[in-house]
Amino acid sequence: MAKKPTASAVDNRHYDVILSPHITEKSTLLSEQNAVVFKVARDASKPEIKAAIEALFSVSVTGVNTITQKGKTKRWKGAPYRRQDFKKAVVTLAEGQSIDVTTGI
Repeated sequence: MAKKPTASAVDNRHYDVILSPHITEKSTLLSEQNAVVFKVARDASKPEIKAAIEALFSVSVTGVNTITQKGKTKRWKGAPYRRQDFKKAVVTLAEGQSIDVTTGI
């Protein structure tokens, strides 16, 4: 059985879990369904992401869905290279709550 987080106080690890908001056309459309998209650490779990969002933004989270986006293969001066993989988290908030991603923490 998984342990529940003891406190929702802001911990330094919370700042390591949430890297930045992921602002795209699709993520803007998701805001209509009360969801926000963040880039998160690749080793972050769903309970860690939920605890970090609740502590940093003082909102209640109803669900967390994660996606690992594979890096694209690109070329630079004819030589191929690969961008890094990154993890996104689609965080669904409770009804009536919102996060303004344009402002900082």
